[in-house]
Amino acid sequence: MLLIRHFEEALVALHEQGHFSGHYHVYIGQEATGVPALADLAPDDALFATHRNHGHLLARGADPGRLFAEILGRRDGYNKGKGGTFHIAAAGLGFYHTTGIVGGNIPLATGAAYAAKTRGTGALSVCLFGDGAMEEGAAPEAFNIASLWKLPVLFLCENNGKYGANKAVGAAQSSTMAAYPLTELPGLYKIPAVQIDGTDVGAVFNAVSEATGRIRRGEGPQFIEAQSVRWPGSEGNWPVLPVATNVNLAWDASPVPESKRDWYRSSDPVLIFIRELVAAGVATREQIAEVEKSVKAEISQAVQFALASPFPEPAEALRDVFA
Repeated sequence: MLLIRHFEEALVALHEQGHFSGHYHVYIGQEATGVPALADLAPDDALFATHRNHGHLLARGADPGRLFAEILGRRDGYNKGKGGTFHIAAAGLGFYHTTGIVGGNIPLATGAAYAAKTRGTGALSVCLFGDGAMEEGAAPEAFNIASLWKLPVLFLCENNGKYGANKAVGAAQSSTMAAYPLTELPGLYKIPAVQIDGTDVGAVFNAVSEATGRIRRGEGPQFIEAQSVRWPGSEGNWPVLPVATNVNLAWDASPVPESKRDWYRSSDPVLIFIRELVAAGVATREQIAEVEKSVKAEISQAVQFALASPFPEPAEALRDVFA
C-alpha cells in the first residue's frame, strides 16, 4: 500500500516537472481495495483494469521502474512506451489489457472467463472498474451472459464516490447511476452481490476470498462493490498533491491543508491501516516508518531508472502493428 501511495505521489511530481504529458489518473485512496483483493488470486488468473491501473499493477508485483518508464513513454517500459498511463499491459502478471475506455474492460474480462471455462483451465477472470462503468451498456450485457453461462468472473466495482461524502453513514453513492445501491443491477441478473467498505483491508480480503472460492467451485460470477471516499487531490481535472504522505500523518494530520484534512483523518486507507496495525500490536510505529523509508528509496531508484531510459527509435512505432 505504501509502495502504491509513494509511486503515485512521485508520478504527480513527474507530470508537474513536464516529464510526460496528457491526462492521467492515480490510485491514491483506493490502496486498501486493490492490495488485499489481488493478494488472493492465483498466478494464472486474468485481470482487466481501468484507467486507475497503476495501483493494480503494483499490487500484482509490477516493477516500479518499468512502470514509470512506460508512463513516460520510454523504451524500457512494459510496452516500450506505447501503452502510456492508460493502456499498460503486463501479460506475465496476468494483465492482458488495461484501458482508459470506461467500461471497455467488462466484456473483455467476461470473454476471458468464457475462454477459461471452455478450456477447463480452472482460472478465473477479475474485472476492476469504477462506478461510472456501470452506466455503460456493456455492463448489463456482460452480467447477463456471465450469469447465463456461470462464467468464472469476479466483477469488482471500486466506487470512489465524491469528496465530502461521509463514509460513516454509507454515502458513497455513484454520481452517474440512477440505480442505488449499485448491487441492485447485477442482482437483477441473479449474480450474488455485496457492498463493503473499500478502506477496510480485512473486509476486502474476506469478501474477495469468499467470492473467488464460490467462483472456483463453479457457482458462477460474483459482484463486489467496494466503497471509498475520493482522494481530495482528484477534485479537479488534474491530480494535485495536497501533502506528501508520511506515516506520522496517521496520528497528526496538521501538515495537511485544513480544507483537505478531514479525508486524511477519516478516509485515507493507508493511514487507517497503519493505525490498525499499531493498535493490534502487529507492528510498531518505528517498524512501519522503516518500511516507508525502504519504499521511498525504491521509488527514488525507479524514477531514476525511468528518466535514464531512452525514448524509442521512430521505427519502433511500426513494430508489433498487426492491422
